[in-house]
Amino acid sequence: MTTDEVFDSPTGWVAKHIQRYEQSDGTYMGVPSLLLTTRGRRSGKLRRTALMYGEDAGRYLLVASNGGSATHPAWYLNLTENPDVEVQVRDDKFAARAHTAEGEERDRLWTIAAKAFPTYDKYLVTARAKGREIPLVVITPSRVQD
Repeated sequence: MTTDEVFDSPTGWVAKHIQRYEQSDGTYMGVPSLLLTTRGRRSGKLRRTALMYGEDAGRYLLVASNGGSATHPAWYLNLTENPDVEVQVRDDKFAARAHTAEGEERDRLWTIAAKAFPTYDKYLVTARAKGREIPLVVITPSRVQD
């Protein structure tokens, strides 16, 4: 995946999150963060964003909150088209596969993700009021799949 040029998110606050990630020990506002690279669903370009995460059994949990808005974030739409992603957690870079958690799996994992960043529960209420259910994404490193 990394043979192509990678483009950081053009969204101002996301670009700052990436910059802070690179200048820190991989945290943002005291919460562990990772860098996620997806393939753009329309452009085909590699797109990088920084996201807070929870952990479960060697997997990473990402909340596609988009701040509680009525629309899904671009990174989520990209990985629904191509679930093969690249992840960086601190100095560790690896290939992974993403899937959206559903039903009981989602309920159980939401608790873990919201514990890592409690504001997700507020975003959930806001998004539901706008008619959107926030997806919870499970990132499974290739080394865990083997």
